Amino acid sequence: MGNALRFLYHNCCQPTTTESGGLGPHGISAQTASVSALARDLLHFEATSQVPDGLNKHVVSSKKAQANWYKKLIPAWKEAKPPPRTPEEAGRLIVQTLKRHQKADVEGLLAFYGLPHPDTLIETSSGAPSSLPDGVKYELHTLPVDVKAVADGDTVTAYVSTKDPRESSSVPREVQVAAVERAKARAVRDYVKADALHKKITDQNYRVISVGNEEVLAKKYRIRLRGIDAPESSMPHGKQAKEELANLLQGKCLRVLVYGDDRYGRYVGDIYCNGVFAQEVMLKKGLAWHYSAYDRRAELANWEKEARAKRVGLWASRNPEEPWEWRKNKRNGNQ
Repeated sequence: MGNALRFLYHNCCQPTTTESGGLGPHGISAQTASVSALARDLLHFEATSQVPDGLNKHVVSSKKAQANWYKKLIPAWKEAKPPPRTPEEAGRLIVQTLKRHQKADVEGLLAFYGLPHPDTLIETSSGAPSSLPDGVKYELHTLPVDVKAVADGDTVTAYVSTKDPRESSSVPREVQVAAVERAKARAVRDYVKADALHKKITDQNYRVISVGNEEVLAKKYRIRLRGIDAPESSMPHGKQAKEELANLLQGKCLRVLVYGDDRYGRYVGDIYCNGVFAQEVMLKKGLAWHYSAYDRRAELANWEKEARAKRVGLWASRNPEEPWEWRKNKRNGNQ
């Protein structure tokens, strides 16, 4: 168990002084403080049986009770597959593990680590469909998503390896040749030639991506999440919607059920990551509208209604502006 916690802390939760936003709990960058602080404290407790200083200010129970929480959280973390990597995943682990404990203690522990309040944690449906729903033309299995590839709350760029059976037979000959020649150029450190060859590859909608210790030739797909419309980046909650989708997809391989494409050349589909339906998360968190003009699925409408009733996300405002109306006004010069 110590190895699992140590791996998480040293590989994705190390303190950094380069990120903006200052330092959070335990002197760790505010961008990664919540999960990394919890991982570090679990590791520390495993070695010393000592709960972190300052926790008393946030909870009502004794240190003996606090130690019992950490004894329960360590095996829960071990059994989680994959282990928590986002604040929401860590928050959900605490809530589920300590659900029989006092509400004030659970909420205090979450507050101590800067993790989401229980009321903001959502329950999602069970897994991705085992068979393709009606209307799906094909499915994609992507490489891990780069956080910079999330354009906004409903659009992401992902890549599919050309080793995938569906892709392997359709790679243009010039792309294959350029990829081989690029590898040779890099081997002799002719980076000018390598960069020129990579431009030929990217011009054809492909890219060479480093995955672990391997370089993979992959095809680029711009994906529009089907059935939802998130606030544009410059709209209220636009930045929050983008960050939520980025946190959900970052570093994960996606299963994308493609229904078609739109007028902007994007592939329109349902996105699943680790069995979680991305559109469901965005709707339940109140960070997207159900795009009923293009998708009549009742479950999407119900998830929006659920968020409206809770007044979460954009529904905390009385009359949030719909993104399709915002775009229309912008085109007409009204903004």
